[in-house]
Amino acid sequence: MTVSFGWGPVAARVLAPSAACVVVVDVLSFTTAVGVAVEGGAAVYPYRWRDATAEAYAHQQNAVLAVGRSEATATHPWTLSAAALRAAPMPPRLVLPSPNGSTIAAEAADATVVAASLRNHSAVARWLTDRGYGSAERPLAVIASGERWPDGSLRPALEDLLGAGAVLAGLVGPHTLTPEATAAATLWSATEDPVAALHGCDSGRELYEYGFPQDVAVAAEVDSSTAVPVLVDGAFQEAP
Repeated sequence: MTVSFGWGPVAARVLAPSAACVVVVDVLSFTTAVGVAVEGGAAVYPYRWRDATAEAYAHQQNAVLAVGRSEATATHPWTLSAAALRAAPMPPRLVLPSPNGSTIAAEAADATVVAASLRNHSAVARWLTDRGYGSAERPLAVIASGERWPDGSLRPALEDLLGAGAVLAGLVGPHTLTPEATAAATLWSATEDPVAALHGCDSGRELYEYGFPQDVAVAAEVDSSTAVPVLVDGAFQEAP
């Protein structure tokens, strides 16, 4: 099969070695935030840990470190919140910690890595198609990030399944999808109101409860972006 689909960092670790390109999908909120930051001109350095090492890594990269949503201040507004990033002055280099999306990007770093969300799914699908990804010569893996249960195990997330399905459904050309990839694409095509699904899913409701409904609204801007963030030299940047 030339186009595969999987969940989380373990799938990325297993599928990436045989893939020419890996698409990371973490709609709420890593890849949405990456897209907004790249649109604003930033190079985004993914970092898998939210601990003291993140600050040292940001210093090493001469970059601004995004903090937790609740830690944002007027002088340091950069967080994983896509809405906050859109409103803030964009630094040229931004470190974006994320235990889900960033970890997948790190696991797949030997392949070409692309960040996809509902905002840019068509642009990503066109970019992949134009470059022959998904063909027998350039196999493609699409990885839905998912969330975490309290014990640290993977919690499949509807928003990431929809985002992955949207990319998969948009591919054009000679490619063969695994049954898992076909199922994801079929779900996207059968979803009449993906915006309502995003606002109503577990992750969307959690952001409402935490006081960040605007992040769900930004993530729900379906097909509003033409940016294709590609991991180059450790940072997501606009594809050439």
